[in-house]
Amino acid sequence: MINVSTADAVGLLELDRPDRRNALDVAQCHRIVEAVGGLLADGVRAIVVTGSGSSFCSGADFGEVYTDGFRDALHAALRTVDEAPVPVVAAVNGPAIGAGTQLAIACDLRIAAPGAVFGVPTARIGLAVDPWTVRRLARLGGGGTARAILVACDTVGADLAHARGLVDRLGDRAEALAWAAEMATLAPLTLRYNLLALDRADLADDDAELVAAFEACWSSDDRREGQAARLEKRPAVFHGR
Repeated sequence: MINVSTADAVGLLELDRPDRRNALDVAQCHRIVEAVGGLLADGVRAIVVTGSGSSFCSGADFGEVYTDGFRDALHAALRTVDEAPVPVVAAVNGPAIGAGTQLAIACDLRIAAPGAVFGVPTARIGLAVDPWTVRRLARLGGGGTARAILVACDTVGADLAHARGLVDRLGDRAEALAWAAEMATLAPLTLRYNLLALDRADLADDDAELVAAFEACWSSDDRREGQAARLEKRPAVFHGR
């Protein structure tokens, strides 16, 4: 149900339920948590999340969305992706509806193929997404986009999503993997600090975790490697320490 592989310090997490258009159920959400944890334990420096076939993720599996435990499982999966200390790129290869849009926006960056479509039609079925999803959608795509998706139940295609900032680049899985491979060569401690500062804007400037992440960059071997590489006019080779 999930395929996991690594290459060039990049982990690939592929949802693989083509018969259900990669819909999420409790088991699939648990597998996302396990897969991300396993990739991080293997030392990957970037992760690409995508779907098999023609869909990224069609949303929640209606056989389980109303059952006890689904919301907790979904939110755990979204938190795991959102809080990963390495860049996570969503390669949105097709429709990303409901929980599919939630999974895409939990990633740090999004690259969309021509067939990508975003939507959160909860108002059509009497459900609701959590406040984090509402705020994240508005922050990425703007208030107008969020209102159109959440209030009018509009869908947004790849080109419009890119124009409004919900999508960062247009392209396919190969381009997402190449982009992630570029990021995998960057300084890991700096990326970890940048992600923390960007994703947790509610942290005070003197928050202990934020300060520690900032100081770790300045006292790291990677900082010294970056300095030496500039002086020697060569690419830096970072080790995350």
